[in-house]
Amino acid sequence: MLCWGSMAAGQLGLGCLEGAVWEPRCSLAFSGRGLKEVACGQQHSLFLLHDGSVYTCGSNSCGQLGHEKARGTPELVGALDAQKIAAVSCGQAHSVAVNEQGQVFTWGAGSGGQLGLGTAEEAVRVPRLIKKLYEHRISQVMCGNQHCVALSKDGQIFTWGQNSHGQLGLGKGKPCSLSPQPLKSLSGIPLAQITAGGDHSFALSLSGAVFGWGKNSAGQLGLNDEQDRAVPCHIKFLRTQKVVYICCGEEHTAALTKDGGLFTFGDGSQGQLGHDSTNNEALPRRVLELMGSEVSQVACGSHHTLAFVPSSGMVYAFGCNSKGQLGTGTRENAQSPQPVSHREQPHTHEKCTISKIHCGGDHNFLLYCSEESSVAPEDFRVINHTKSISVINQENLDTWRVRLLESTDSSTTNDIILLFSSTACWNASFLDQSDDGHFKTNPKVPGIDLKSVRLLFETLMKPAFSRLLEQATKSFESLLIPQLPCSPPDVEAMRIYLILSECPALQDSKNYISLTIPLALAILRLDTNPSKVLDNWWSLVDCSVFSRLVEMYKSIVVFLLTGGKAVLIPVFLESYINATLKLLEKLHKVNLKAQHVEYNQFYIPDITSLVDIQEDYLKWFLSKAEIKMRSPALQSSVTLCAYPFILNAQAKTTMLQTDAELQMQV
Repeated sequence: MLCWGSMAAGQLGLGCLEGAVWEPRCSLAFSGRGLKEVACGQQHSLFLLHDGSVYTCGSNSCGQLGHEKARGTPELVGALDAQKIAAVSCGQAHSVAVNEQGQVFTWGAGSGGQLGLGTAEEAVRVPRLIKKLYEHRISQVMCGNQHCVALSKDGQIFTWGQNSHGQLGLGKGKPCSLSPQPLKSLSGIPLAQITAGGDHSFALSLSGAVFGWGKNSAGQLGLNDEQDRAVPCHIKFLRTQKVVYICCGEEHTAALTKDGGLFTFGDGSQGQLGHDSTNNEALPRRVLELMGSEVSQVACGSHHTLAFVPSSGMVYAFGCNSKGQLGTGTRENAQSPQPVSHREQPHTHEKCTISKIHCGGDHNFLLYCSEESSVAPEDFRVINHTKSISVINQENLDTWRVRLLESTDSSTTNDIILLFSSTACWNASFLDQSDDGHFKTNPKVPGIDLKSVRLLFETLMKPAFSRLLEQATKSFESLLIPQLPCSPPDVEAMRIYLILSECPALQDSKNYISLTIPLALAILRLDTNPSKVLDNWWSLVDCSVFSRLVEMYKSIVVFLLTGGKAVLIPVFLESYINATLKLLEKLHKVNLKAQHVEYNQFYIPDITSLVDIQEDYLKWFLSKAEIKMRSPALQSSVTLCAYPFILNAQAKTTMLQTDAELQMQV
């Protein structure tokens, strides 16, 4: 490990030295012990080893080290001995660790509620479990100065701590939240990453949609203004850039794209944006000096930025250098990327490759390993599946099937139900990988591969997977479909409508009342814009997919007209027939433009034998004329004649004859 920058509080772990380290210096604290990652706060550092143990050093003013030993050298946090820790993060003066089961432990400064323990204690000196998150498997936690953002395996975001600038994304209400609150406004979006700056936060979707909220006084949200935001806002400027990673400093933000481009925005007063100026940027702007090379890692300190270019093996630094945090060997700030000095790297005795860069307030760590170890440098552009949300794929179905067979433990079933009922997990599971198609997701492109959806459902329909299918059906019925919102937060949250309509269970008449009609009702509840998006997507699907949808909802009309009276009370029967016909009408309108199927495919031939067309037309005619019938038999509000596209020639002839008679009578 190499380290440089401020060591005023012992945060570099080099002993009780004071002042600053101006060039990268070798630290042997964990030599040969398998260092996995480092997290840096304002003046303290956490080190996570591959064996799951955690060491800390630096300032312990609020108990953020989790032990009372000497602060200048890394010491073991003994209170976490029983845990195998998988990830660590630091705020200004608090620390967080997540174990392999996804449980979260916090310690350090807590006056702003940033520990999520339900209290606002000045200092908690020993790691404590956040009980409120116990039921959720957390895969990522990121800390701002005094707030935290967490992402669970089933795609939910939780926030807690200080909310002075709206950094929790929960609206303007409370000044702080002492325990984790779900951030519902992003639900359904398949998220790849969350991150936090001083007082601002970001979430990034798997297809490159970026959402920011919180403090924006320097334009650090990239929204082309300086207004704080108390709820997540879509940064439209970055939508087409294929953003795959984001990190934040005190008041600036850096975004890395799939092709290795680096965009920075926000506070530029110390040169930390790398644009050869000290101006703030309210819109994301590409760092031109790095344009010829692909950046694969980026990290932000309070007022400086590091970027790693793997082709040359060089780390570049820009921004504030008052504590040596740039490591360039000079003492001046840098307004454009400067190479970090390599003098101290132990190239003399063995060839080394850089594996990962980490930034703190005013200090940095660089992990490296010998070339012989064949460990490739980390690439932040590649999704780390252990830290992202769960997907529903063939491999996971096999694992879950075995777990269900082997275990009688209810937690296995609960895990599976949680994922099957998560819109975000379904939306994340079938991305169109051909030519990065899913990055093109927009109101006209769903960005998913419907063939892989079909294959997965085919697997689920096999006898060996019957228990899993049962869990999936239950999850759809009781949790997923009832929770579908009228106004999804982003187009990526809408893939679920295409995915669900591929599920063969919806075509089984025993699920019409519990699944297929509720899905139609959810689609009809959509606001105008999302409803148009779904129409656009339907007009792009294969003819066979569209045809299957039409046939499915036609069968439901027949089912309701034949057996519906026996199983449903009249008011439900009516609203269900109504919903099914309205959905067919929506499909019919799409078909007028897209011409997926012949117009006569919408005909329901059985109609003439199931319904008295004369009576139905009379009812429709009178409802148009607003004449109320005394006969209760004619009181119901559903009239099939209002949907002439389902009537074949015979039915239409009857209808026209009835109309002629009526006109004469009138």
